[in-house]
Formats: sequence, C-alpha cells, structure tokens
Amino acid sequence: MKQFRRLVAEPLTREAFAPFGDVIDTDGAESFPINQGRTERFHALSTVALSGATDRGILSIFRGQPLVPLELDLMERHPLGSQSFIPMNNVDFLAVVALPGDFDETAVRVFLVKGHQGVTYHAGTWHAPLLPLKADADYLVVDRKGPGQNCDEINLQQVIRPILAAV
Repeated sequence: MKQFRRLVAEPLTREAFAPFGDVIDTDGAESFPINQGRTERFHALSTVALSGATDRGILSIFRGQPLVPLELDLMERHPLGSQSFIPMNNVDFLAVVALPGDFDETAVRVFLVKGHQGVTYHAGTWHAPLLPLKADADYLVVDRKGPGQNCDEINLQQVIRPILAAV
C-alpha cells in the first residue's frame, strides 16, 4: 500500500518563494510608463539564467493537463539554467519545490500559483512536472537550449498529495 504525505498549498508570495525562484506578477512590481504613456512596463520581473557560452534562451508553449489523482511521485531539476512558466489562459497551477543541492524529501513545499502569476525556477531547484488545475492549460515557457544534460529526475520515497484547502 502506498504511503502518502499530504502538503497544504501555500499562497505564492515573492518572499516565501525566493529560495526557489522568482514570482512573475505585476502586483508590487517596479513599473514605469512607456510608449508615450500608453503602456505600463513592469520591469525585470525575473531573469533567465544560462550556464554555457553556447546556451540560448528559448520560448516554448506547453499545453498541460491536470494530474488525476493529484499524487506526485517524481521531482526534477534543471542544473544548467532557469525555467519560467507563465500561464496564457489564466489557469491556476501548483509549484511543488525543494531547494537546489542534495534532494531533501522532507523539505518539499507546495505553492498555489494563481492564473495571473508565473514562476521562474532557479537553476537546480527541484520541482514537480507541470501541474495545471484545469485541462488544456497553456504556458509560455522560457528556458535553456544548449549542450549537456539539463534534466535530473528523482523518484519520491513517499507519494505527495497536495491539498488545496485554506489557500
């Protein structure tokens, strides 16, 4: 029989998520007018980290489906560059994360990312694969293209069941 670990999803704030990456959100961000005052630029919400001289930042669209049942048994990381997820159709998703370095299963945290927010995982941050809460959720993804192995995976010893209550 599977052993489960239940983790309550935390609200996503810049402060709480800082050890894992950046929150991409206009709320509280630096901004200034451009285009003759008709556009507000929310400046430098996140950065793209690339590790090699031949690495390139790329844009992709991922179309995700919910995980049913919502049970996680795998985490991954990208040691050679950051990875950003920006919802394109206002669908909430979960960011399940652990600090870079040796994986510590007891330190995994779950954040509820609202459909108007995005996240950037710092290079090496452990995270679950994409976890949209509705079907056909599209995400603009900014990440790295270049040589080298840039995806490490680890199987969890105990399945995680994220809980959406109290968020």
